[in-house]
Amino acid sequence: MDPFTVSHFSDRALLHDLKALVAQDRKTTAVLLTRIAEVEERKLYRQAGYDSMFACCLHELHFSEDAAYRHITAARVARRFPGVLVALAEGRLHMRAVLMLARHLTSGNADELVSAATHKTRAEIELLLAQRFPRPDLPQRLQAVPSPAVLALVATPSAPEPAGELAPERVEAMIPNLSVTQLKSQLAPERVEAEAPRPRVTPLAPERFGLQVTLDQETYDLLQQARALMSHQNPAGDIASVLKRALELLVGRLEKRKFAATTRPGKARRTASDRHIPAAVKRAVRERDGGRCTFVSESCRRCQAPALIEFEHENPVARGGDATVENVRLLCRAHNQLAAECAFGAAFMERKRAEARR
Repeated sequence: MDPFTVSHFSDRALLHDLKALVAQDRKTTAVLLTRIAEVEERKLYRQAGYDSMFACCLHELHFSEDAAYRHITAARVARRFPGVLVALAEGRLHMRAVLMLARHLTSGNADELVSAATHKTRAEIELLLAQRFPRPDLPQRLQAVPSPAVLALVATPSAPEPAGELAPERVEAMIPNLSVTQLKSQLAPERVEAEAPRPRVTPLAPERFGLQVTLDQETYDLLQQARALMSHQNPAGDIASVLKRALELLVGRLEKRKFAATTRPGKARRTASDRHIPAAVKRAVRERDGGRCTFVSESCRRCQAPALIEFEHENPVARGGDATVENVRLLCRAHNQLAAECAFGAAFMERKRAEARR
């Protein structure tokens, strides 16, 4: 049977097969790391005609620069801390987690830190590390950023790598707060593509976050205007204070629009639309459902989607459903569409969505 053919799978069988393949891939990756570590330890890359394990991964195994860096770094970590290898094979840690933990692992904290990072996402591990290893606040600054065309750099000629060293190729995304410039003093020089700063929120310490964002001219002007208008309350022009006040106003306005949030509810207004949901119902449903999707899978996992939350009639309006607290719930857009497909059929809903797009 062709392993790339999937049309014969039922929905349940496809999900089961996917999970089995992921488990197999994790074990294979863990075994692969042991081989990379041992080849590097024995310096067998020299017999293959390369001066470093990085070059061997790049040209013999045909990894990308990113993949070579990730695998060699993870292999070195796993060699020092075998518990990392076991956690990776069992799916308790992913490769990104291993790279993020690498600089903080010691013989005294490895087991505890691996346990704390088990089954956590990248964002959750960032918070974990910020709590365990706090960093100072970022200095506030506003500066002009060159256009992408100006940022393009000419590739520098590749130089031979010292044995056992890694190239700094795009490591800024792999090791937080370690710049390519810093790495070049330790690692072999490779081409580094300069890019405009990307939006990023980085946990620094408990309840402290660093924000990096590029503003357009209009947004910059609005920020400066807000700083000026708040100058009596905020003489220093602290940007964080301006953002906090602006977000308080924005969130309040959006909650009022989406969930009819108010401290002074008025009388319900009648409407001719069957799909209209009264403000009082919106407030009650939001309070009951916690403002997030209520979909629960067969394995009892509740959807964690924080965005695109919508009101949905459990008994559809087309079938006589009313806009009552008992009949309305919150779903994310994906599960709202799934509920509609279960009620009316996937083909029918696809036609309706196609009509709406047209």
